[in-house]
Amino acid sequence: MNGIINILKPPGMTSHNVVSFLRRLSSMRRIGHTGTLDPGAAGVLPVCLGQATRVSEYVLHMDKVYRAELTLGRSTDTEDASGTMVAQQAVPVLNEQEITKVLSSFVGQQTQIPPMYSAVKVGGKKLYELARQGGEVDRKAREINVYSMKLLQMDKQKITFDVACSRGTYVRTLCREIAEKLGTVGHMSFLLRTGVGPFLLQDSFTLEELSALGQKESLSAVLLSADTALGHLPAISLSHQQAGRVANGNTISLDTVGLSEGSLVRIYAEKQQFLAVGRIKEGRLKPEKVFNKD
Repeated sequence: MNGIINILKPPGMTSHNVVSFLRRLSSMRRIGHTGTLDPGAAGVLPVCLGQATRVSEYVLHMDKVYRAELTLGRSTDTEDASGTMVAQQAVPVLNEQEITKVLSSFVGQQTQIPPMYSAVKVGGKKLYELARQGGEVDRKAREINVYSMKLLQMDKQKITFDVACSRGTYVRTLCREIAEKLGTVGHMSFLLRTGVGPFLLQDSFTLEELSALGQKESLSAVLLSADTALGHLPAISLSHQQAGRVANGNTISLDTVGLSEGSLVRIYAEKQQFLAVGRIKEGRLKPEKVFNKD
């Protein structure tokens, strides 16, 4: 059984817990998620089974879409609702125009310092491990890109918004920064991931739905093919002879007009059977990951 399941992770469960659940359900060991979603958050978590685990790195780099709730007036050490309150401050009277203007100011390329309570490693140790020991270390700012932010709802102390962003963006850090720009403190009180690349919330399956399917044969009905994660790459179809050579790991000569040097491509055999991920190198097609038929 090879493919990707678009799972709706429930809050209160780690991404690793989801993988463990699927291993028990499918009796398979070769399963992996495509990027951690915080335990307190819910939403889209693509999980790869069998050979599809080899495309997980491509999903990891995909853009994300979230729905977040920011609670104003109280900040926490983790920047979300799971932490301990560290500051309290009055909330100024705000209107929709002011909030929209602040949200818009976060759109674009920028740098962001990862929070202490994160899985980023510094000196071989995860930041959250150091934080739990009461320590704080200097963190290197990382490049992120926020593509859009849209205000959905507001009241005196809560703001709900949608954000589309690049990999590595910490929405809870955005929440803290938004609150500060609004003249107060705040923390992320709710987070729902609604999209990871082509994997969308409306197409996801709950763990209860997967349990109802039961055996491995039934789970295969909800599996997406591995190349679902590669729709952003250009596709190349090969002849029977060319496909045979690529299947054996050989580089082949190919008309690469329109493809830039070093670009990754999806490779298909006859009848649109997904065969491999390859790279254009010196005008030739070099397979990097070949996928077997079964």
